[in-house]
Amino acid sequence: MLRVVSHTCSNTEIVCALGCAEMLVGVDDHSDYPVEVVSNLPRIGPDLGVDVERVKQLEPDLVLTSLTVPGHEKIIEALAVAGLPLLVVEPKSLTDVFADIERIACALGVEERGRELANQMRAKTIDDSQSPGTRPAILLEWWPKPVIVPGRHSWVSDMVTLAGGVNPWAKHDCKSTPITDEEVITAAPEAIVLSWCGVKPEKVRPDVVQRRAAWRHVPAVAKGRIYCVPEAWMGRPGPRLVEGLRAIRAIVTQVTA
Repeated sequence: MLRVVSHTCSNTEIVCALGCAEMLVGVDDHSDYPVEVVSNLPRIGPDLGVDVERVKQLEPDLVLTSLTVPGHEKIIEALAVAGLPLLVVEPKSLTDVFADIERIACALGVEERGRELANQMRAKTIDDSQSPGTRPAILLEWWPKPVIVPGRHSWVSDMVTLAGGVNPWAKHDCKSTPITDEEVITAAPEAIVLSWCGVKPEKVRPDVVQRRAAWRHVPAVAKGRIYCVPEAWMGRPGPRLVEGLRAIRAIVTQVTA
């Protein structure tokens, strides 16, 4: 059986969704799902502070890693210098996420399971309901200070589009970008979705947005349309993105009702 170390929550969740949890011999400190799998696994450090020697001690046949967060490239370089066998993913769209699931499945020797999981996710992105005539602008906030939102090269832009909305910053040639108060006022989002990176849902605070004086006339704030969606459903390019898409669809439905 392959010995697999997972660097990043999303890769951990993909391995488990493929029915290969028993292959995991180590995960990063942030991997927290599925709890029954990760709770007893050795830890290799936070995603931006991996202990390379610890990884080597685990004698993996494969290290699953990614370039989804700025700074990951330094970790990947260190792992490569150590001579560890790597599979690196860098999804920028939902299509990439599906393809990465199939790549990982192939590397784990469960190619058919990968196709099945990817196809199941593709099917869940299809919405047979009628799309609203006008797509509401949805601001998805990755971070509150400075306010950071996804750009063109983010699967989140795809998710918002599939949900019937529009990401006002989807034309920006980047994965994510800080934005100004003036940009928010111009975009006039009808809903604000808080999905703060690395912050547990119960710690996310809509009042932080409500207190931004410059935003008080923004439609989403004026109408009290500030929502919280777990970052685990939006920021992890893996199986639970379908939960995030379902949540965004529900928000668009409320906004357009």
